[in-house]
Amino acid sequence: MIKITYPAVKPTIRITDHVEKVFCLIRRKWMVLTPEEWVRQNFLLYLIEVLGYPKKLIAVEKQIKLAAVNKRFDIVVFDQNALPQIIVECKQMNEPISESSIEQVLRYNSKISAPIILITNGLYAIGYKIEKEKINEIKNLNNYKYINNSI
Repeated sequence: MIKITYPAVKPTIRITDHVEKVFCLIRRKWMVLTPEEWVRQNFLLYLIEVLGYPKKLIAVEKQIKLAAVNKRFDIVVFDQNALPQIIVECKQMNEPISESSIEQVLRYNSKISAPIILITNGLYAIGYKIEKEKINEIKNLNNYKYINNSI
């Protein structure tokens, strides 16, 4: 399990019409601040500020089609060639990371084909690297420079 250490930078939050909203750096718009959105926005800051991933290589809540059903992934990080490298499934902070969460991100990844899958509840993340039909747990998430140079 990977312990998430967040940067000093915090998401920008405001109240509009009695509704708490958070500004998404990737989508560049205000989102309703749900427990899952809190995890997503803080994890984005972790990817950008701590691990150095460029914002332009990150996609948030894009639609994918699984069988005949439209779904949305939480976060996908791409390399400089626009190939998916990491898919992240965000769960709210008080939700434990479960087998069903892992199955969910694996289903999404059947369309994305990222070599690294992560599930986070904001405190911790569980990560796996998929290599030649094997799935191995990872103990840490590499920064962008390492991923970028290893491709």
